Amino acid sequence: MFTARVRDSFSSAHRLRGYEGDCERLHGHNYKVEAIVQSTEIDSMGIVMDFRDLKNLLKEVLSTLDHQYLNELPAFETINPSAENIACHIFTSLFPRIQSPVSLKEVIVWENDSCSVSYSNPR
Repeated sequence: MFTARVRDSFSSAHRLRGYEGDCERLHGHNYKVEAIVQSTEIDSMGIVMDFRDLKNLLKEVLSTLDHQYLNELPAFETINPSAENIACHIFTSLFPRIQSPVSLKEVIVWENDSCSVSYSNPR
């Protein structure tokens, strides 16, 4: 199995509803996001997926989150914009944009340099 990964970032504000602690108050993060794709095949150029193409697809998804108050976005109206839910949202938004034989394997979201979560396809 071959894998390829790209990283990008976005900045946004959020608050965790019902959380007892600092994260219940409005605050922001400079998130880092890594998208990992996989394939059993490589193309005629010898690559899994062009890094530029993958980076552009990730950038399209992240542009909907960048400099936003996440709690006000439809995706987070009824769920907390936790790092876990953000990772799931990015994964489900990016997944249909990746064309076979390549598939999205995992999305990792960092709130800071020492804290991250990941989401992968449950299938």
